[in-house]
Amino acid sequence: MIKKIGLALLMIVNISFAQTIELSSTVISDNEKYITSRFMGFIKSVNVAEGDIVKKGQLLYSIDSTEIDSKKQQALLGVQMYENQYLTMKRNYERFKRLLEKGLVSKFEVEQLELGTKNLESMVTISKARVKEVDNQYQYLTIKAPNDSVVIRKNIKVGEMAIPGMPAIILSDLSNLKIKAEISEGDLFKIKVGDKVDVVIPSLNYNTVGTIESIIPSSNPMTHTFMIKIGFKTTPQVYPGMYAKVNIKVK
Repeated sequence: MIKKIGLALLMIVNISFAQTIELSSTVISDNEKYITSRFMGFIKSVNVAEGDIVKKGQLLYSIDSTEIDSKKQQALLGVQMYENQYLTMKRNYERFKRLLEKGLVSKFEVEQLELGTKNLESMVTISKARVKEVDNQYQYLTIKAPNDSVVIRKNIKVGEMAIPGMPAIILSDLSNLKIKAEISEGDLFKIKVGDKVDVVIPSLNYNTVGTIESIIPSSNPMTHTFMIKIGFKTTPQVYPGMYAKVNIKVK
């Protein structure tokens, strides 16, 4: 009888030390992409708005090609010019070689023409490479989504100048969602990376089990809390910014 009472008391003690930490949290994307332009130019079209869900490869915005069109025209003129000079020089070189065989011109003159012909041939090759380089720039005038994501910010409008290095659109990757929560410094010692937690997204009535993936060792001096990130099995209906609840069972 005494032994049974002791076991019952032990169970009561264990239950009394069991605790569930409830945290209000938010769904976030752990991979935000800042989309910018490689070349400067006027924005011709913007095909998305904030909040839009975009698929990989979908057109986000396009830049006017006037500047690159001008560069290509100059490059093509360069090719034509050097090709004409090369053909003229080559004809003279061939003619002077025949005259050299008859002793009518010096070997030095032939060598100079030969050198000039080779130089112009090289310039033709360089000019054609320049045209190809300009053609490759056209692909950077149409900016597309690198992956399935949601547009969380749009900083551009049609007619504005796209500036290299300045974020035009910010995308939030939907394939890498996490739960972000704040835990008090008093409860911090009760958890560790790898712990399983219960995740609830009330708006979807969605329940799942998550795993603490990281504990950010930097306290918020105003609230004395630490940020934790939780990985979980997501669904197509879950988006960044959704409210979530996290329940952590500790002893």
